[in-house]
Amino acid sequence: MPDLEFRVVRAEPVTGALTPIMRFVLEVVETTGVRVDTVALTAQIMLETRRRNYDEREQEALLDLFGERARWGDTLKSMLWTHVSVMVPGFEGTTTVNVEIPCSLDVSIAAAKYFFALESGEVPLVFQFSGTVFVDVDGALQIERIPWSKEAQFRLSVDSWKAMMDEHYPEGV
Repeated sequence: MPDLEFRVVRAEPVTGALTPIMRFVLEVVETTGVRVDTVALTAQIMLETRRRNYDEREQEALLDLFGERARWGDTLKSMLWTHVSVMVPGFEGTTTVNVEIPCSLDVSIAAAKYFFALESGEVPLVFQFSGTVFVDVDGALQIERIPWSKEAQFRLSVDSWKAMMDEHYPEGV
């Protein structure tokens, strides 16, 4: 039975794209030595808003999302950024795959407001994985589910997100 581990290696804006897209390079490792035929992978990406500090200007800009600072103990929660699916081609051992996330303003208004409110630093992200792994064992196709417990953390630079948005919206939004 295959066992996959995931690690986000880096993030970079896709240059020259028609709309803003952030590319995450994902490393996938099969730990049992089984050759993987393909993986139908889904990721839910969460903004871990409690895992960073906010300066006064950011706190003011986040009033729409979380309310007054005094209430943040109740209102500051992890936020869904997006869901994305990707097909991982067959591999043995380790492979990398690009996970591209559209970041146009209409995709997730709350996430866009959150990113625009940040001045600098990093955004803590959690990628929560699910999906299906297809393997060939002695000529028989085996299908295994990826458990929801599989996840990877990553810290996205606010500067890289701002650079991506500046390329697509040079006059601001």
